[in-house]
Amino acid sequence: MVRIKRGNVARKRRSKILAIAAGFRGTHSKLFRIANQQVMKAFRYSYVGRKQKKRDFRSLWIVRINAASREFGVSYSKLMCFLKMSNVSINRKMLSQLAVVDNPCFKNLVNTVVNS
Repeated sequence: MVRIKRGNVARKRRSKILAIAAGFRGTHSKLFRIANQQVMKAFRYSYVGRKQKKRDFRSLWIVRINAASREFGVSYSKLMCFLKMSNVSINRKMLSQLAVVDNPCFKNLVNTVVNS
């Protein structure tokens, strides 16, 4: 049977992993075995991080809405309740953008919803 050399395939596989680990410190970017472990760990962290990012942004939006609505004498939970009762469907991201960028519009929205 003919001998099969897989040096080219193995080298490509190793260089691919080492290229991903290029920014890591010390042997984590130089030695294949350690770099492979660190790349797998980094991929796990990035997978979890993509889920955490959604949670973090939602909590940031809630904090911003709460701070802005308290300036007008309404808590976050009351404001969301008033929005639901008034059938105003606006998401938290847009509400926080209104609170930060266009405060008079946010004030108008709060007054309209609370007084209706």
